[in-house]
Amino acid sequence: MTAIPATTVANLRDLGGTPLAGGRTVRPGLIFRAGALDRYDPGGDPGVAALGIRTVVDLRTDAERAERPDRLPDRARLVVADALADAVSADGAPAVAAQLRHVLADPVTAEQRLGRGRAEELFAETYRGLVSLPSARTAYRTLLLELAAEDAGPLLFHCTAGKDRTGWGTTVVLSLLGADASAIEREYLSVNGAVRQAFAPLIEGFTAQGGDPEIALAVIGVVPEYLAAALDEVSRRYGSMESYVREGLGVGDDVVERVRGRVVG
Repeated sequence: MTAIPATTVANLRDLGGTPLAGGRTVRPGLIFRAGALDRYDPGGDPGVAALGIRTVVDLRTDAERAERPDRLPDRARLVVADALADAVSADGAPAVAAQLRHVLADPVTAEQRLGRGRAEELFAETYRGLVSLPSARTAYRTLLLELAAEDAGPLLFHCTAGKDRTGWGTTVVLSLLGADASAIEREYLSVNGAVRQAFAPLIEGFTAQGGDPEIALAVIGVVPEYLAAALDEVSRRYGSMESYVREGLGVGDDVVERVRGRVVG
């Protein structure tokens, strides 16, 4: 993993340096993952400016984008790819991954909705949806097509915290590039520290009001079981990641080979 200097973009990571099969690696400076760019300071963040990002893929919902719109690097273009557009519960609420700040605003409501292990169940359900929902399949197809585009330049993709929707996108990309299961899980779990730091005030406020810290950690962090739920859904529906990409995302081998040609070193 290629190091990035301190920046105003939360949870920003360069996938460059990730080990792949045959002793190869992901080329640095081409694929970045992050949290939302609403706090990015275009005029005061030379570190991000130096990355030369030309494409930003936003995996968030309409409501998230409206509440906290991205601030883009100079000359970058925005591609909207709402992965959870179809994830609405019977009561009209979006998936919990798309409303982190709201679900932790009220400890009583959080306990009712997420207590007694319900948070973990909801996140596992959300991860299965990242594989099965039509909006999610469209979003991750868009991500791969953008990575394959000749004029994409360095690409950054993100959601709100940069851990769930972005984590699954990272898993899909690294799987296609030839990373093994241990490297993929290591990258998936590596964001925990940065995410908890970014959301520390929210967690502290929640627990100060009597909120259950286990609920906060289940909502803010990532655990292997969440990723396993998505991988199980891939296996159940498609049999393999390659078939999921071809059949579920509708991405052909030519696109996959273009992505590999661009970013595998």
